[in-house]
Amino acid sequence: MLFISRRAQTLKTLPSSSTQIRTYVDVYMKWKKDHYFDNIEHILRSPQLKSVIALKNCITSDPNSCIPISSVSKKTHQFDLSTKVTKFLRQFPSVFEEFVGPEHNLPWFRLTTEAAELDREERRVYQDSAEDLRGRLRKVILMSRDNVLPLSIVQGMKWYLGLPDDYMMSLDSSFRFVDMEDGVKGLAVECSNGEKVVSLLQKNAIKNRGLLCSENRGLLCSENRGLLCSEIEFPLFPSKGCRLRVKIEDWLKEFQRLPYVSPYDDYSRLDPSSDVAEKRVVGFLHELLCLFVDHSAERKKLLCLKKWFGLPQKVHKAFERHPQIFYLSMKNKTCTAILREPYRDKASVEPHPVLAVRKKYIQLMKSSELILKSRRSRCRFSNDGVVEKDLDFDS
Repeated sequence: MLFISRRAQTLKTLPSSSTQIRTYVDVYMKWKKDHYFDNIEHILRSPQLKSVIALKNCITSDPNSCIPISSVSKKTHQFDLSTKVTKFLRQFPSVFEEFVGPEHNLPWFRLTTEAAELDREERRVYQDSAEDLRGRLRKVILMSRDNVLPLSIVQGMKWYLGLPDDYMMSLDSSFRFVDMEDGVKGLAVECSNGEKVVSLLQKNAIKNRGLLCSENRGLLCSENRGLLCSEIEFPLFPSKGCRLRVKIEDWLKEFQRLPYVSPYDDYSRLDPSSDVAEKRVVGFLHELLCLFVDHSAERKKLLCLKKWFGLPQKVHKAFERHPQIFYLSMKNKTCTAILREPYRDKASVEPHPVLAVRKKYIQLMKSSELILKSRRSRCRFSNDGVVEKDLDFDS
């Protein structure tokens, strides 16, 4: 259920002579659970998978492709774990094989045959999709305020963008490393002359008109830029049983008819309190999640981007005010923002090239449950045998 109240704001003028207004601003959502989005497996298991792949990469980076537990036992924070590293490794015997090391009988770990084969497949995907991955990183940087982001921010989005650990080695000449304020190192992108990057919403709105120079790059021919319609509506996918009050429906229709400001366009002249500015924020979040592997991210991670992408202080309200575009999942003891469109209209967003191999890792991880169950059964059987011998002895 949504609640709404009306408020008027000062008007300003857009470069296109459209009026920036603020009408129904205080929209609140009573959170409605959606079992479909709460149980998307690759989103639900993403935190575990991230730690598994980090540990897998640690093992494969060793010259002998195996490591003693002592080399990682104190790196719980580095691998985003809430439990001991040894315990976590032993939770996935289908991925990590434990054996006794050459010295002091310490446990060592290496990849299983299946995990090693998946690692090779993952490397092939990174190699074959290098241009696609560079393009996604490039778009994220082009959405920033000055086409530059701190390396720490890029590193924080590496998992969501599906970048390999050595992604810096595959950057082309359009990327350059720069020094930012306070000695911060940054990664900048330079645009080619005449290049116009379009968002996924714009691309889907015009792809049937034959205006794109290249569907893969998402670039708009310079002679056809004027044909791009600025009033682009967001695809809406409400949850079952969700009903809106008449006033909210009217506000939503007005919101959809507002000019669409691409996240790649200059937003400096927008009134931050206007509905057009809000539509620009929603458009930015839509485009960003479209670029991510599973079109989702922890909401608290997205809130760290405010400074670099010109987002308002209360950017989190964009998710709450537009529940037909985004879903907030409360699973895994955190709040995850999920873009609805890729899951409700699979043809609208191209799958991320890394998603398929991540799903295979998850299936391999799940097979650990059967291995552990089998081990527990054998242990119980062995214990039952000991009990029977004791009883026979007593008799």
